[in-house]
Amino acid sequence: MKFRINFLRFGTSSPRRKVVKRFLSIFLLVCSVLAGKPAFSQVKMTKAQILFYTSDWKGDRFPDGRPKLPDDLLKRALDISIEDVWDYLQGKGYRCQFEGGWQALHIEKPFAGRALTAQYMPSRPDMTKAIAAEGKAEGRVSWTNSWPINELQEGDVYVADGFGKIVEGTLIGSNLGSGIAAHTHAGFVFDAGIRDQAENREVPNLNGFYRGYDPSAWADMTLTAINAPVRIGRAIVLPGDLVLAKTDGVIFIPAILAEDAISSAEFTNLEDAFNFELNSEGKNGGEFEGGWTPQKYDALAKWIDAHPEKLKMPRAEFNALLEKKKRH
Repeated sequence: MKFRINFLRFGTSSPRRKVVKRFLSIFLLVCSVLAGKPAFSQVKMTKAQILFYTSDWKGDRFPDGRPKLPDDLLKRALDISIEDVWDYLQGKGYRCQFEGGWQALHIEKPFAGRALTAQYMPSRPDMTKAIAAEGKAEGRVSWTNSWPINELQEGDVYVADGFGKIVEGTLIGSNLGSGIAAHTHAGFVFDAGIRDQAENREVPNLNGFYRGYDPSAWADMTLTAINAPVRIGRAIVLPGDLVLAKTDGVIFIPAILAEDAISSAEFTNLEDAFNFELNSEGKNGGEFEGGWTPQKYDALAKWIDAHPEKLKMPRAEFNALLEKKKRH
């Protein structure tokens, strides 16, 4: 920027000259401060960037821009099967949303939440120096593997792409694990390792899926992005996705499809429960997998009338799905 002031117009004792000199001093000071800070964060995605990737979402959002799925959907997700929601997503063209092959703190306990994503890479001095300088300018403390934890909200799941590293890829120990629990009351999904496995199992309100345990400390890795799209195995995850972790794996449900996916999976679960009962009573003939007709769907509706406790979705929503099924 070129900035020129012609002082020759004013005398040496001109009051106007003194005012201009003071203005110039303040201007140069502001420029020097701004020059020392990045225009915007390079590690944490801006709200505008998150809106770009999640532009189809029309519901509530967190201040950082992430889609904010309703709490009741997180609870309902715990009762659906991965297969049922996977079938729904496949039909919508989302073919890369599941990943298996995990270890877990409590493999038998499912959990669900909204994704807060993080990406890690192998470290190199020039890159880590730049990232550390940005963190200092933003007032961040400690190592970069703690930065995403400070961004977590209750109901989040911390999803980290740690490129599958286990030895010296231990993104958390028990102290950071307790931090995740305090912020989320849910857990984490790490394509990486953890340490202090036994202690983390004792932390209340914490579950987590990870690639493996190792006693080594975290080393030669650095955080490169918070709330960016990340790859977890064969799955892709966007910030705000609904994360459902169950015994056999993790499925990442796009926020824009979460409500319909859960309702569809719940309806399939009701179909199965009714069909299992018919099979056990010998009333299905050879149609062990269904043989669904409009008449059988009418029988399903009467069965729901007799077992209202099995219905998780609103009855009006069930009736709409029922009519749609009968037409097809």
